[in-house]
Amino acid sequence: MPDPVVDLAAVQRGAVLIVHATVPTFTTENVHIRTPLTLELHIGTPGDHFNAEEWAGRARKISDAQFKNGLATYEIPIKDWTGKQVVIGVRAIGPNGKESNWSNYANLRVVPPPEVPSPPKLENVAAGVHVTWTGGGDQFRVLRRAANEENYVVAMTLPGHEWTDTGTEYGKTYTYMMQALVDAGDKQMAESDFSATWAIVPKDEFAPAVPSGLSADPTPGSIALNWLPDTEPDLAGYRIYRSVDDGPWQKVADQNTVPSYNDTAVEHGKTYHYAVSAVDKAGNESARCSPVVVVP
Repeated sequence: MPDPVVDLAAVQRGAVLIVHATVPTFTTENVHIRTPLTLELHIGTPGDHFNAEEWAGRARKISDAQFKNGLATYEIPIKDWTGKQVVIGVRAIGPNGKESNWSNYANLRVVPPPEVPSPPKLENVAAGVHVTWTGGGDQFRVLRRAANEENYVVAMTLPGHEWTDTGTEYGKTYTYMMQALVDAGDKQMAESDFSATWAIVPKDEFAPAVPSGLSADPTPGSIALNWLPDTEPDLAGYRIYRSVDDGPWQKVADQNTVPSYNDTAVEHGKTYHYAVSAVDKAGNESARCSPVVVVP
């Protein structure tokens, strides 16, 4: 007699029930089964008080399964079960005709097919990728696949209609799709079919923060500039701008990430205005900070 299936699982996705079960490979006497087994799935309503024999006697038998890597998958249309509570079980039949005991039972309420969300709208933002969508549902799954990944993974499950993916990298392709979840009772959720997919390649188009705390101190033959350091991880450096006697602003230097600069091209009695901007490794430049004025 084959061992019974112990990991039967079922979920509603759109207009079908998807059932998975691992095919037993040993008998109850711990003998390895080399000949393929037959799996027999039953689905039916539980009645007022569930009785396995009564349920099995009136349940519908389903034999059409797909097998891959020892896993059996059934797809059962919901048209005859919508609005009903159903019990699903499976048993294995050995080559000698002996039947296993029934598996664990999957018990769920079948609901009308949940609405499929709209394709996700993707926006490149400073924090990552901002994802928005429309459609009805109690919760939503955001599924994501990076360019170097084979399968989609659930990146987030949430009740709203927007989410920012902060786990992205610039220059990589990310593809997203959506799935709605509807409360089916008993802490179970029915799934919609998947939405269409959409892809984006995040780009660094965002300037670093404007430097702050700029001060200018005259010294013999120069003016020493100091400011507070920016903390962006992709900071490349700073640009120093100067205006002399209310003339036009000109860039006088590109500075590394050290937040200071010593201007030696100054003359006594002239008025100097200074401002500093920050530049990241992608070449994005911030606005200039509030200027300071000094007369050496």
